Amino acid sequence: MVVGDLETAVEVVILGAGPGGYVAAIRAAQLGKDVAIIDPGPLGGTCLNSGCIPSKALLTAAGRFHQLSGLAEMGIRVGPLELDLAQMQRWKDGIVSQLTKGVQHLLDKHDVQIFDGKGWFIGPGGLRVEGEHGSQRFSFEQCIIAVGAEPAPLSGLDFDGRRVLTPSQALALAERPPDIAIIGSDTIAAELATFFAKIEVPVRLLIPGGETLLSAFDPAAVRQVRARFKKLGVTVETNVTDSAVAVAEATVVVVSAGLIPRTKDLDLAQVQVTTDARGFIPVNDRMQTSNAKIYAVGDVTGGPPLATLALKQAKVAAEHLAGRPAQYAPQAIPQVAWTDPPIAAVGLTAAEAQAVGYEIVTARFPLAANGRALTLDAAEGFALVVAEQGSEVLLGVTLVGGGAEVLISEAALALEMGATLTDLAETLHPHPGLGEPLQEAAEAALGLPVHILKG
Repeated sequence: MVVGDLETAVEVVILGAGPGGYVAAIRAAQLGKDVAIIDPGPLGGTCLNSGCIPSKALLTAAGRFHQLSGLAEMGIRVGPLELDLAQMQRWKDGIVSQLTKGVQHLLDKHDVQIFDGKGWFIGPGGLRVEGEHGSQRFSFEQCIIAVGAEPAPLSGLDFDGRRVLTPSQALALAERPPDIAIIGSDTIAAELATFFAKIEVPVRLLIPGGETLLSAFDPAAVRQVRARFKKLGVTVETNVTDSAVAVAEATVVVVSAGLIPRTKDLDLAQVQVTTDARGFIPVNDRMQTSNAKIYAVGDVTGGPPLATLALKQAKVAAEHLAGRPAQYAPQAIPQVAWTDPPIAAVGLTAAEAQAVGYEIVTARFPLAANGRALTLDAAEGFALVVAEQGSEVLLGVTLVGGGAEVLISEAALALEMGATLTDLAETLHPHPGLGEPLQEAAEAALGLPVHILKG
């Protein structure tokens, strides 16, 4: 990197240090590129600092608190429980700090230059960065945009950081509110409802009109989540047409109603990068924008807001700009909702498969018939397989219950490899184990069930 009086010249500049940004920086550096990453901080972006990681940490802690109240049946009795949310937040923050320091260490070891600040384009091959220590100009050969997106507000419910909160702000509360209303139908809304219910906060989950809860998942899986919500005391209200009115009496309101890309202040016209009507940046399968020297990855591209995708897109972009053959074309995209029970899916649901013309065969194996699930006191759930009739090629898998977020990786690999029901049925799984229901669902789809009766 050459630093002059007025300008810093770099081969590759990356805007954003979330999962897409920092992974792209590391991979580009591994491939011999001179890399600078620009972000107002902290490193790791929303996912690491205020989204994916914090929510999973808090869900784990809340789950253990909730579980303690139900151990008497196992012969375990504990004294009066006490929940210290502030301490729970400190524990969560420790995890975030450890991971953030890990990202910093990796970037340093790959000689990636880190600049704190917000950047915008000032012309072809040029950027200006405004940070805590003033303004700086950059010239670059190639650029990767990984600035992400932020929660969209609802009419009459602007975020104020006090009563109306973003999901990230809700995850940072140090005290339990008297009650909470969560507006949204996505995974984030469902996970927030699970968390607050398990720490004994009265929860209302409001599903906006025209939306359905967890629409990306098979309806049978969603029914299990809704049944558990009822047991947890979560009130689910559907077809809500005026959210502001519906939450007028709520003490705290959380809105999870989609995303707005952080492209408004980038001045993309300076580099001839086009956006769609919502401000997201369209890309090709090499992650190039309308300007072949400018790439975009992650939430800013308008795809499903999954860190899983940002990580893969980052590697594709970095490899392609370094001259390597690379293409973004995943065959299987696993999705997980860390609800109670957790649900995970990959590929097509039965309805989706039929809608695109497949003749299908399906089968479901209940966790209630699985020895390991029973010994874990986690018998709610099932494994569901969808395959093409005749060829037996696996088309989709839905898992509900403990370990679903881990076991779905096996299903994703099976879909990527073009596996058949016989491949799954013939693969040995540890006994007793939570992986067995996937194998047994495949056997049932082949008409050869062992631990359930033939339907």
